Amino acid sequence: MKTKIIWFTGLSGSGKTTLSNQLYNYLKKKDSGFRIKVLDGDKFRKKNKKNFFSKKSIIKNNLEIINHISTTIKKYDFILVSVIAPLLKTRKIAKKKFKENYYEINVRCPVDVLILRDTKNLYKLALAKKLKNLIGFNSYIKYEKSDYKVLTIKTNILSKKKSLDKIINYIF
Repeated sequence: MKTKIIWFTGLSGSGKTTLSNQLYNYLKKKDSGFRIKVLDGDKFRKKNKKNFFSKKSIIKNNLEIINHISTTIKKYDFILVSVIAPLLKTRKIAKKKFKENYYEINVRCPVDVLILRDTKNLYKLALAKKLKNLIGFNSYIKYEKSDYKVLTIKTNILSKKKSLDKIINYIF
């Protein structure tokens, strides 16, 4: 089996990490012996001390994630990536590099629902003008939709179970 890269992308709070964790748990429960790597964008950025959100640093961070996947790909059956990755350019690089083994999942949710969820208090800070670069909200960097076929999960409409079912159907 070739390694499958499942790339969850979307705004902060949309449910990328939640769905990635659900998929991880599903794959582990299958008792298949799958070797699974989870890459969370927040943890990756902190580990690599990239705590700013300029366009240049976002591209660099995303390219570092892609390079990290490239160096570890043979060790895993699945690599689950949850990262905002707002720029189409970097997602296209991942798609070109990993070809048919790349599965992009756009995790979407309206901003008003994200403000209500606000699990990291980022929207609260942005509304108070204490955070000036929240992608998709008050940043000059806009989230760019993919111009190729991806799976879209609308987390404000679908339950976690139905979302997971759609993801499983997409990758298998």
